[in-house]
Amino acid sequence: MRIWSLHPKYLDSKGLVALWRETLLAKHVLEGKTKGYKNHPQLNRFKALKSPIDGINHYLSFIFFEAVRRGYNFDKQKINWSYNNQYLTVTSGQIAFEAKHLLKKLAKRDIKAHEKYCNNSSFEAHEMFTIIDGRIEDWEVI
Repeated sequence: MRIWSLHPKYLDSKGLVALWRETLLAKHVLEGKTKGYKNHPQLNRFKALKSPIDGINHYLSFIFFEAVRRGYNFDKQKINWSYNNQYLTVTSGQIAFEAKHLLKKLAKRDIKAHEKYCNNSSFEAHEMFTIIDGRIEDWEVI
């Protein structure tokens, strides 16, 4: 499971679809609708929120809007739109780690996207995250 801290605009089509599916799985885990992945480290940051369910719905909304911007047909009904906005921080080290990880994936799957982003000196975070100084997050599996 990879719930990116990076802005979804950087993801190729396969990456965006995978993020949608994996975040929907995370939503099911947080709602107690599945037995698997309950202790997945990627969920720790959402579990720490005042309302983890609102947080995951808020996160999903940005993925949905990126999909709409690209002309994809993601199911709007998968999100509970009555969520209260939730915000998180993410470290600069985590963003750098994810950017490097994504660039490796793009080099194999989408060379045009790789060429577009490979010289970026910085990457934006997903819109519900504020970047703070720090190393790779404790929940990241390296």
